[in-house]
Amino acid sequence: MLYFAPWKTVLVVLVTLAGLITAAPNLLTRQQHEALPSWMQLPQVNLGLDLRGGAHLLLEVDTSAVLRERLEAVVEGAREELRKERIGYTNLSIVGGNSVGLRLRDPSQAERARPLLAKLGQPVQGGAFSLGAQQTDLQLEISPEGVVRMTLSEVAVRERARSAVAQSMEIVRRRIDQTGVNEPTIQVQGSDRILVQLPGVDDPDRIKRLLGTTAKLTFRMVDTTADPNGPPPPGTEILEGDKPRLANAPVERYVVRRKVEVAGDNLVDAQAGYDQRTGQPVVNFRFDSTGAKRFAEVTQQAVGLPFAIVLDNKVLSAPVIREPILGGSGQISGNFSVVEANDLAVLLRAGALPAPLKVIEERVVGPDLGADAIRAGIIATIIGFVLVNLFMIAAYGLFGVFAVIAVAVNLVLILGILSSMQATLSLPGIAGILLTIGMAVDANVLINERIREEYKLGKSVVASLDAGFNRAFSTILDSNLTTLIAMAILFAVGSGPVRGFAVAISIGILTSMFTAILGVRLMMVLWLRATRAKALAV
Repeated sequence: MLYFAPWKTVLVVLVTLAGLITAAPNLLTRQQHEALPSWMQLPQVNLGLDLRGGAHLLLEVDTSAVLRERLEAVVEGAREELRKERIGYTNLSIVGGNSVGLRLRDPSQAERARPLLAKLGQPVQGGAFSLGAQQTDLQLEISPEGVVRMTLSEVAVRERARSAVAQSMEIVRRRIDQTGVNEPTIQVQGSDRILVQLPGVDDPDRIKRLLGTTAKLTFRMVDTTADPNGPPPPGTEILEGDKPRLANAPVERYVVRRKVEVAGDNLVDAQAGYDQRTGQPVVNFRFDSTGAKRFAEVTQQAVGLPFAIVLDNKVLSAPVIREPILGGSGQISGNFSVVEANDLAVLLRAGALPAPLKVIEERVVGPDLGADAIRAGIIATIIGFVLVNLFMIAAYGLFGVFAVIAVAVNLVLILGILSSMQATLSLPGIAGILLTIGMAVDANVLINERIREEYKLGKSVVASLDAGFNRAFSTILDSNLTTLIAMAILFAVGSGPVRGFAVAISIGILTSMFTAILGVRLMMVLWLRATRAKALAV
């Protein structure tokens, strides 16, 4: 027992110092922390929504819009293919919520039309396995009378809805990351809902605007021969401008072709800037190689014609192409403010949502509530710490003091590790830390009781201390290991605050084992070497 390896002494000292250094920044306010030199700005623990305040949003993905978009693409594809082969048809439209229908003028042309319409189908990925290239999302039926029905299969409907939710969550995450929110919680709830929690957000309306905007950018030709106040010709639609050019003026209307010449999917960058001629805020964008090539082709073929830049079915601008644009980059102007230009750049960089999002639940948690929760948590932690320490000192005297020091070091290590991980601390996390205070002394209780038993059997002080640690170790390891397994399961199946609780408990168990097995043992060794005690007060 008198021997304690020097490397273990160094380890205990270094770990304790590291814990003190990494935990210290949490004593500063965020303003004080940001005022420090950059090399001194060690991470702080992030406070969760319930402590720091912020926004809680529950979003619903409109999966029906994804299906409608696919059906509209089928309508345009059928129109183009049949006209190319000069096959007459009538009543081409979306039927119900999952089909496209039409009637052939000449039923005898059904066999010519079948392969043309069949190739409009797309291969379906049915969950974890592919249905193969021969299985497409469209089921084609042609009656003897020439009535054609193209229906989305059930597998295609399910897969598109699942994909839309997964893609929406990823794009929501990208958009929020662009705004600089720390430690957001973003997760799927149910089959078509996304939960978003944003700690510290002081402008939830801006976040709602960012998340509620689909940001589907397309570049389409304007039909200058059609009257925007009359019925649109086939293959076109009437869209309004994003905002009037002049104050109190009506919003302009445009006849825009449905065919998308270049999609926003090909954008690789978008940055807010200023027009060098007018000084107005604009958004500069850049295409990838595929988009740049297509953009060059379109602008070469459409010199002198207006080219509409459409965002979510609103025309941002419709400039006339003066000359081919071959560099793969361009500029979007639309009487933007600086904030609007920045937000549009964020949306375009993050990508378009596959379907609109609807806010079905919204809560804003004020920082006052969080401050009250922090105060209550601190008070509960102090009371628990004091009561546990009084018990340990009353029950075990000097060895109880060693346990008290170990618990204090344990708290410092927990806070230091959470800071280094930049973990988010919520009320359940504080409860977990409070619980670890009681759990941290369990190992010391086992060790001290074992030392008493060995000493009462007539062993010397050194032998009693040595046996106490050695024989209690297996019990300490088993009990903590079972708790760690339970916390691992809780972390795997839980979410949000539940995971925070599991993380806090797990870290507390590991640090308590370190402080009890190595820290307390080091203190007892130093005491024994200094006093050469011949008896124990039991």
